[in-house]
Amino acid sequence: MSGVPNQFIPPPPGEVLGHPKALWNLFMSEFWERFMFYGMRAMLAVHVAAAFFAHMGDQADAQASLTYGGFTSMVYMTGILGGFVADRILGYQRSIMLGGAMMSVGMFMLMAPDLPTFLMGLAVVIVGNGMFKPNISTMVGKLYAPADVRRDSGFTIFYMGINAGAALAPIVCAGLIGEKYGYRWGFLTAGVGMVLGLAVFHGLRAWLGHVGTAPKGKEGPMPLVQVLIAAVLMVVPVYFLLDQSEILGTLLLVMMAAMIVWFVYSGIKSGSKEQLHRYIAMLSLFLACSLFWALFEQAGSSLNFLARDYVNMPTIFGWTPAFTIFQSVNAIFIIMFAPVFAMMWPALDRSNVNPSIPRKFALGLVGVAVGFYILVFAIGNMQDANGKISWTMLTLCYLIHTLAELCLSPIGLSMVTKLARPEETGLAMGGWFLAIAGGNYAAGVISYFATGGGGGGHGEASGILQYSAVFMQLFWIGLIIGALYFFTAPLLNKLMHGVK
Repeated sequence: MSGVPNQFIPPPPGEVLGHPKALWNLFMSEFWERFMFYGMRAMLAVHVAAAFFAHMGDQADAQASLTYGGFTSMVYMTGILGGFVADRILGYQRSIMLGGAMMSVGMFMLMAPDLPTFLMGLAVVIVGNGMFKPNISTMVGKLYAPADVRRDSGFTIFYMGINAGAALAPIVCAGLIGEKYGYRWGFLTAGVGMVLGLAVFHGLRAWLGHVGTAPKGKEGPMPLVQVLIAAVLMVVPVYFLLDQSEILGTLLLVMMAAMIVWFVYSGIKSGSKEQLHRYIAMLSLFLACSLFWALFEQAGSSLNFLARDYVNMPTIFGWTPAFTIFQSVNAIFIIMFAPVFAMMWPALDRSNVNPSIPRKFALGLVGVAVGFYILVFAIGNMQDANGKISWTMLTLCYLIHTLAELCLSPIGLSMVTKLARPEETGLAMGGWFLAIAGGNYAAGVISYFATGGGGGGHGEASGILQYSAVFMQLFWIGLIIGALYFFTAPLLNKLMHGVK
């Protein structure tokens, strides 16, 4: 159990589709949590720009991009603290329940018409998500023995749960509810989704058995009370940082440097040269992760604003969908292609041609770069008389980004559980999400410039050309760094000592 860190004890017996039935509790719980998150995410930047920064004129989108980037970065940044709390204090099950409850409250606060209350709601969501998101992912890894070949497929199935919720949420929360009744009611709908996720997780907790229970000596109510008080206190600095982008960026750099120092120290302290090498490889892949999400996470900010202003929407049987429907496209493609990838990796492995983890990361970086080039090409060659591009080109960009994501994100989740010491998997998963946090912060800054921040774009023509210029830079960055990881893969594989 929790007190025996190096011994694997399987979850309660019973399988569904060849996997422990506990996986399906986590699948459904994560479905509703992602429904909450992506429903809110589809509306966040455009709602903030219209409701709170409209007085800034052509700088409204840019300012909203910084708020969006600050929020999405801290959503992942708090994961490393949530992983520590779960590993050492509460256990994963109680961390998930407390985090989910806080997110529900925060979502309902987003209905507020004033910016301070709205930002406070975002801060509550951020702190709650830190205790929920990394820990439910870690629990997936704890359902399988270290050498269980089903682990990667299990994570891919779990990833489908994430994206099923993410596909439905923008259509329901932003398109059906938000567009018709106002985005504040869309936030309410998203909050109800989180409540449903908590109900599923608690109602099916018997499937989890000992997995994720409290560490030995921490079983009583006092640790829960103490963490709750600390979480409420933490909301205050998070609220402050949402409005202080430069300070947040500095804090992220400090936290990432501390993470590097900790894992190098832990590797040395373990007395195992092999473990030290694995942590060095893991940290190297964290850097690739940050870059990938800096590019990929334009989806909720600059690509969302691009869809609103410069993309011709299709008309289907007299119905023209809202531009926010693009926020579902990535998730729909994930659902379509995740099973293909889940079957493809084992098949390639049997033929001894399965790309290594570093080369899968390289493919992800190159793919996200190519997606941006599609938009650069469309802007340069396919604008209509109104200065807009076809919805098919943005959809193609999302398709390529999705295929890139499937090469990196579920593989990364699995990679962390393989390379980390068993007693540090929660902390290591928090480190993975801290790397994503750095990428999301950078994504907000990139979107700031893509949307004309600092006076970079004025008017329709200069606006779309500003997008093109920034996207071209992203293409070259992703292509060059992806190639670097591709060619240094043998060295990283050597450091991983047999982990595949």
